[in-house]
Amino acid sequence: MMTEGAARRVHIIQGEYKVLSDPNAVLSTILGSCVAACLRDPVAGIGGMNHFLLPGSATSPTSGGDATRYGVHLMELLINGLLKQGARRDRLEAKIFGGAKTISTFSNVGEQNAAFAMQFLRDEGIPVVGSSTGGDHGRKLEYWPVSGRARQYPLTGAETQRTVALEQRPAAPPKPVETSIEFF
Repeated sequence: MMTEGAARRVHIIQGEYKVLSDPNAVLSTILGSCVAACLRDPVAGIGGMNHFLLPGSATSPTSGGDATRYGVHLMELLINGLLKQGARRDRLEAKIFGGAKTISTFSNVGEQNAAFAMQFLRDEGIPVVGSSTGGDHGRKLEYWPVSGRARQYPLTGAETQRTVALEQRPAAPPKPVETSIEFF
């Protein structure tokens, strides 16, 4: 039996996804208005998590470009990552977390994120077996990808505001592409 102290912790930040089959691994993230989708194939013993900032995709003219911030891109990456590691689409199940309304003066992007994730999974035929979305406080999330166990902790007001500040930070500029070629 695994003890919590023996778990290998893997932290996911905004714009990332991870796929693991290690029964001692726990994925973790901090969410404000962002959403994390946790998917797994219980038969193959593999699962993963993503963490996205905005619903939709980076192909719209007003999106700002960076695809890793968008739900469509990260949902596809997570599903494809699971399939590449041996999961089967017809056995996938999901849990959705996050989507808080952390700033009352802004539009409720958290609600839009959660609605997007639920609709995306419905369209893909992937059942949602658990969710905790909305509210006005952020969450710390832990997810064991092999067992499917999830645990969340509510953040205090100050912790939520720190999370909001991180979510609103502009994305890092793209790294310059090396354009020189060296022949030998």
